Amino acid sequence: MAMVSDRSPVPRPITHPWTLGLLGILAVLLLWFLISASGSVDKLFLPSPQAVWQAGQREWSSGMLPKDLLASVQRVFIGFAMSAGLALPVGIAMGTNPVICRLLEPLMGLIRYMPAPAFIPLLIIYFGLEELPKVLLIFIGTFFFNALMIMDAVKFVPHELVETARTLGGRGLPIITRVVAPYIAPQVLDTYRINMASAWNLVIVAELVAASEGLGKRISLAQRFLRTDEIFVGLIVIGLIGLAIDLGFRLLMRRACAWAS
Repeated sequence: MAMVSDRSPVPRPITHPWTLGLLGILAVLLLWFLISASGSVDKLFLPSPQAVWQAGQREWSSGMLPKDLLASVQRVFIGFAMSAGLALPVGIAMGTNPVICRLLEPLMGLIRYMPAPAFIPLLIIYFGLEELPKVLLIFIGTFFFNALMIMDAVKFVPHELVETARTLGGRGLPIITRVVAPYIAPQVLDTYRINMASAWNLVIVAELVAASEGLGKRISLAQRFLRTDEIFVGLIVIGLIGLAIDLGFRLLMRRACAWAS
């Protein structure tokens, strides 16, 4: 007699994980095109996708867009590299040493709630209008979040794992490098991925206030002359760069931490 399985059929997942994401983007583009083509919204407020594409081509051909893009990316990566590089040892130290944690956590918690853009006037007074204040703004706006999130990741390392390492003869630094660091690696990369968005927000704010080049400065100039299509170009480019960075972190996490679920 043939056996009939009592299992309910499991719905098959969509073959490619990007399918729904691309459909969502295309739906928004289609809606944008239909609204702009209908003429119900003035072109000053909502330029058509074709107009935005042409504005992007003009900026790229003139060399403005590559120059602004390079300036913004350079500021973000320098500031965030400083933040990430310092936050890792500080966060691990706070997570493993109660004395350091009690000393630094209240101070970091206090500064974390201070809006980073509020530091712009002081940074301009102290360092002028060159590159340093913009880089320091990104550092200030991301360092404390990075350090505290890494500290939390260290605190959630299973106590049994550390005790087992000590039973096998591990002491001090080897436990941190061979037990704690591998365990928190996925959380650290995810922390950097999340806080990278804040770095991009801050560089645009800094460039809106005081900069001679950069995507934020280009958006500010476009707003001054009511060039809405150029504002859209800047916003779309920023979004695309952010998406590329986010995907890069996800790829790095899959490659470097393939063992983590």
